Amino acid sequence: MKKVTLLLITFISLTTAVNAQEISSIKWYTLEEALELNAKQPKKIFIDIYTDWCGWCKTMDKNTFSNPYIAKYLSENFYPVKFNAEGTKEITYKGQVYKNRNQGQRSTHDFAIALLQGKLSYPSVAFLDSTNTPITFLAGYLTPEQFEPIIVFISEDKYKTEKWDVFQAKFVSKLPKKD
Repeated sequence: MKKVTLLLITFISLTTAVNAQEISSIKWYTLEEALELNAKQPKKIFIDIYTDWCGWCKTMDKNTFSNPYIAKYLSENFYPVKFNAEGTKEITYKGQVYKNRNQGQRSTHDFAIALLQGKLSYPSVAFLDSTNTPITFLAGYLTPEQFEPIIVFISEDKYKTEKWDVFQAKFVSKLPKKD
């Protein structure tokens, strides 16, 4: 009986640990995967545009994207994509092929240039609607507290009917309070 009880406690502990880990980490997709999933089950696409050398990109990964509430919200409401702005893989988006032309030491991928409308800054984030049409992009590091109202504003389509400052003024955060 003791062995069964111990085994049951161990199983419950492991299950709880796995569930907590699933909630606190984002399942990142490639752009191609997100577009394919979106064709089958439409949802907005969130794109994290980063570079390997960008310190603030790493800080945003560590502080914002690893926040359990942010990770869960992004995963449930978007297809989250990581896109290296200096990557070399060709991307086909809306019938156009985008690539890195390898011009210069830190050559930028044409898709990053298109998404950010030539305003290159890292980290940046971009949002596509469920038809893969760009909604907006934002440049710079965002804390979980800064990022949460933005993803709610986009995911709930508030950007279609409300001005950002009006939405932000009445927004109530669901992030756990810090001690």
